Amino acid sequence: MSAVQTITLPAQPDIQYHPEYEKYKERTRRRKETETLQTTLPAGFPQKLVSPLVWEGKDVEKRDDWVYQLSDSQLDEIDAALKSFKALNLSLGHINQTTFPLPTLRPVLRDLSKEIHTGRGFVVLRGLRIDDYSREENIIIYTGVSSHIGNIRGRQQHARLANGASPVISHIKDLTSTTQRELIGAPSNTPDKQVFHTDAGDIVSLLCLNRAAEGGESYLSSSWHVYNILAKERPDLIHTLSQDWPVDGFNNPASPYTLRPLLYHQPATATTPERVLIQYARRYFTGFLAQPRSKDIPPITEAQAEALDALHFLAEEHSASLDFQKGDVQYVNNLSIFHARNGFRDEPGKERHLLRIWLRDPEYAWETPQQLQERWDIVYKDVVEDQQVFPLEPTIRKSV
Repeated sequence: MSAVQTITLPAQPDIQYHPEYEKYKERTRRRKETETLQTTLPAGFPQKLVSPLVWEGKDVEKRDDWVYQLSDSQLDEIDAALKSFKALNLSLGHINQTTFPLPTLRPVLRDLSKEIHTGRGFVVLRGLRIDDYSREENIIIYTGVSSHIGNIRGRQQHARLANGASPVISHIKDLTSTTQRELIGAPSNTPDKQVFHTDAGDIVSLLCLNRAAEGGESYLSSSWHVYNILAKERPDLIHTLSQDWPVDGFNNPASPYTLRPLLYHQPATATTPERVLIQYARRYFTGFLAQPRSKDIPPITEAQAEALDALHFLAEEHSASLDFQKGDVQYVNNLSIFHARNGFRDEPGKERHLLRIWLRDPEYAWETPQQLQERWDIVYKDVVEDQQVFPLEPTIRKSV
């Protein structure tokens, strides 16, 4: 009788949502000692990206030219646009560049969109008069101004989870005081530190309605700068990032998981420069609270675990801390910048509350990598005006 052969399936590495530096360094040491790591980049990949999109955080912190301060006359123009839109008696999904007219501010906003796509990659619009308006009016203003930065809004919850509607605005707020913590699946609805990541879509915009009593600082980091460091010091991790990863579908019956790279190289063309895009969120590989890593999908590898930590710790080391004030709107190129948030503490009257919209600007939009197109379609395709939803209050949600 033949012996029974036992097959040991690979296990998920020891890695959690919140990165642990000592585990990261130990994994790096172990892999360097026990594996033969690649010493050259994938064919055609750049040794170094040269662009205004490559920047060092400490240099950004010394400047303030990324802040655009709204003038009194511009704020009056925004107020007039609000009144003009309300007089139309249209649903909020019909907010656009025509129904929210900003004749003198629009050229400024178009220049800011160009800066987001071809300059440093982010801007802060400062000075909206939050306290002068109701919640719905602030949403109208935020949406209307943002329509001149990017006139396509993305849905932030899959249609299958939203009864066919398209929620196009999200509330970034701690819900652990009103909801059982174990029911929350997104770090944005906790006061925890949120590690470096990207969202879905082209532009991530955030409006600050209120600041926390303590903490909650916003951090940005150039993913192009992180690429340059890895290309020079760890080309093997560029290989790892540009290969397929098992992205958790979190119990999506139609797609338990998908395979795609985290890093995409786009060679230069006659009309576009060479680009490298890194798209990832750590929780799709580690899980988070109510959405733990699915057990019936392939685990990530030790190399992928190290690459995840490398992205976070390099982004953290080279990040800029932004002074995010009440009335600020932050617009970030999601294809060239990682973002994160410090943990925070609320108290009555000082409760951190942001609003988020995902935007796309057809004039300056980058080409979407083919392997991201399905995800981008979930966000941007067929988001029709009458199906757009603008919740006035935060709710537990599952992201796209």
